[in-house]
Amino acid sequence: MSSNEEAEERPLVSHRTLDIAVAIFFLIVAAIVMTDSLRLGISWKPNEGPQPGLFPFYIVMAMGIASLINLAHALPDTAEGEKVATTVPGIKRMAAIFVPAVVFVLATNYIGIYVSAAIYIGAFMVFFGKFAVWKALAVSLGIAIVNFMMFEVWFLVPLPKGPLETALGY
Repeated sequence: MSSNEEAEERPLVSHRTLDIAVAIFFLIVAAIVMTDSLRLGISWKPNEGPQPGLFPFYIVMAMGIASLINLAHALPDTAEGEKVATTVPGIKRMAAIFVPAVVFVLATNYIGIYVSAAIYIGAFMVFFGKFAVWKALAVSLGIAIVNFMMFEVWFLVPLPKGPLETALGY
């Protein structure tokens, strides 16, 4: 095994480290949402109902409590927590899924959700599923067309559109 292969297979992060990082991240999110919910109001007004921050406040309070419990479980240094969560190749595989998903979301703002979805589905079929290009085109375009018909025509639910849909009159 070469030194490059050994470097790639070395442990990158432990379960304990990831558990602590995720718990802290969700505690921060909970604190932000709770603060804004308090600004919006968390009481129930007679003859009016709940103020806008009531439900988000209690939902993120539960999330914050769960995060505190997870953090308490992750802090002790145990053999189970020190197991390897991922390696460099594992991170690369996760990035191969995450990065295209981010690009899909960003592209939706510029070329619309239907075209973005067709490209996203087709690319995954070709690059990860090793499908023939014609099959990927057929499936991705078919899904995009069915979704367009379902949301825009039948249910009349407008979704983000791009230049293609504008050219088609939508």
